[in-house]
Amino acid sequence: MALLQWQGDKSFICRLKFYVVMLKKSTFLLLAGFFISLFVEAQVLRSPDGNFQMEFSLTNKGEPSYQLNFKNKPVVLSSLLGFDLKNDEIDLLEGFQVKNSETSSKDEIWNPVWGEENQIRNHYNEFLVELKQVETGRIIKIRFRLFDTGLGFRYEFPVQENMGHFVVQEERTQFAMAGDHTAFWIPGDYDTQEYDYMESKLTEIRSLMEEAITPNASQTPFSDTGVQTALMMKSADGLYINIHEAALIDYPAMHLDLNDQDLVFESHLTPDSQGNKGFLVTPVQSPWRTVIVGENAAKILESRITYNLNEPSKIENTSWIKPMKYVGVWWEMITGQSSWAYTDELKAVKLGVTDYTQVKPNGKHGATTANVKKYIDFAAKHGFDGVLVEGWNVGWEDWFGNSKDYVFDFLTPYPDFDIDAVRDYAKAKGVQMIMHHETSSSVRNYERHMDEAYQLMKDYGYLAVKSGYVGDIIPRGEYHYSQWIVNHYQYAIEKAAEYQIMVNAHEAVRPTGVARTWPNLIANESARGTEYQAFGGSKANHVTILPFTRQIGGPMDYTPGIFEMDVFNGSHVNSTLANQLALYVTMYSPLQMAADYPENYDRFPDAFQFIKDVAIDWEKSLYLEAEPGYYLTIARKAKDSGDWFVGNVNGMAGRTGQVSFNFLDPSKSYIAVIYADKADAHFKSNPQAYEIKKFAVDAKSVLKQFSAPGGGYAVHIKEATKEELKGLKKLK
Repeated sequence: MALLQWQGDKSFICRLKFYVVMLKKSTFLLLAGFFISLFVEAQVLRSPDGNFQMEFSLTNKGEPSYQLNFKNKPVVLSSLLGFDLKNDEIDLLEGFQVKNSETSSKDEIWNPVWGEENQIRNHYNEFLVELKQVETGRIIKIRFRLFDTGLGFRYEFPVQENMGHFVVQEERTQFAMAGDHTAFWIPGDYDTQEYDYMESKLTEIRSLMEEAITPNASQTPFSDTGVQTALMMKSADGLYINIHEAALIDYPAMHLDLNDQDLVFESHLTPDSQGNKGFLVTPVQSPWRTVIVGENAAKILESRITYNLNEPSKIENTSWIKPMKYVGVWWEMITGQSSWAYTDELKAVKLGVTDYTQVKPNGKHGATTANVKKYIDFAAKHGFDGVLVEGWNVGWEDWFGNSKDYVFDFLTPYPDFDIDAVRDYAKAKGVQMIMHHETSSSVRNYERHMDEAYQLMKDYGYLAVKSGYVGDIIPRGEYHYSQWIVNHYQYAIEKAAEYQIMVNAHEAVRPTGVARTWPNLIANESARGTEYQAFGGSKANHVTILPFTRQIGGPMDYTPGIFEMDVFNGSHVNSTLANQLALYVTMYSPLQMAADYPENYDRFPDAFQFIKDVAIDWEKSLYLEAEPGYYLTIARKAKDSGDWFVGNVNGMAGRTGQVSFNFLDPSKSYIAVIYADKADAHFKSNPQAYEIKKFAVDAKSVLKQFSAPGGGYAVHIKEATKEELKGLKKLK
């Protein structure tokens, strides 16, 4: 099938008359340029399977535009492309002619270091159009790639005489919607993604924005109709549409600002402290803008467009990058049972000056040698790879809210944390320690200490670091998602790679598939995680939406596994225990935490067994049932053992779902252990009501299973011998 087709919007006769007029009024050179422009104006790019078509055109003002259809249904109506430039009388919006164009295609298989599957197909048709702005002579290229699951496109600025350094005032990329879709959205914000999702029509966003903006340590919402990507939508006729970006490098994060009269989204870049949206120098390209589409919601989750639009790994030897399952000194601090700070006596701390041996410990400090050893013992007993310790280093007494530049050195432990003894004890137990670097958003301070901090990790055998960016950014006035701070996050990842360290960044910019290029970026938070369950709770359907939004760009360190829902500080976790187990399958991450207190796992050892058994690196993933906000069921095959794990998370209403086990090898027999809600389970009133059932299953088996409000179920399927199957009831 041809990649491109000519499509005219006027009759052939009308065009001939127009050409005659042009011959009388123009030189041959001008006419040739016009012919090229007119031809490309009508080009249509098709996806490899032919279901998608993208049309690129120039308006009569010379404005670049595109539109996208899926199976002849409109997905994106005619939408303009371009830029406002600062201190420039002529923006990159109109007056363009087509200078050149070319097409290509690619079909390859690549192997991720870790992931939801061990092979990813990268198959697309491409159209590259080179535009020249007649009045200024400036050149801009727009590269479109059309996959079988949607579209990616970006702007490219080659080296040119009339454009070297330039400042972006705003990117003017439009996404014109074909209807008043149902959307799952969070407020557009320069500093946080830590919001509960709202479900509404596009035209209802404005009226719900005040309700949607809940308090955060650092937040800067910018519009009554501004939302964040990845934005998940569903049309009235059942088409699922997701808008996001890929390969966010040296550029500000993109939000979407909705014109709710015309139902047109326009890109809204995060500014710096002076209101500029980006300082660029040619040659340079923007991140990819992505539109993923499916006839059912599972197709959105199956798409690998985000990863495929990023470059291959820049780390040649990736043998040191290993998925990890861990426990840690964290939840007890989040819930208020212990503290990060060593003492309550200090109102201010100066590193290198304050003498901690002269103050009284508060008796609540969590990162003590004795307490950390307890977690190491628990990890060793139950086969966990690592232990995370927060609050081990000096400075926590005045770390937040003081706009403090020199806040931590990431090197000096508190008097009650013996870093050498902890290292030796963990090594003897076969457990890896995970470092914690809270920057308090003082990014300059982190960069000044980064080499020494990473070297300390190497010296003490820490394989991974959890970094944090709580609070307003220092330098003051900068935002978490501006170009300068995005570059800081990238600097931290690349610097960590030099020391063979894996990074789990919290409060950083939302992922855009950069983990393909830098697979030591093993996880991010960048959304409302489990900690908010201790801050008043999250919506019970929150985890049914995150895979369609936050996880489009990469894995999330959601920190699941809470068994005691009534937590120490009086908050309530809006989830059933079975739902918490299912999260290890549905909330993909190669870095998974068992977040609760060890003693709570000791209370429910039979349920805890699933967390111990579940894999964290996968050969294959199948999306069996999917409806954002309502339910999600995923089956995954473990990369090493070949065992299958199934997870279901449910929304606000009870539901009985049905899934077939036809993904199993038909020549083999299996045992399925099912961890499920009891009939009277409920996330609010009866969250710990669960049951464990065991069945003989095969490829013909069908599971019909109830999930409570805020509930779910988890299944471990393992190949079994005839002897092991004796006495077990067959699931038909």
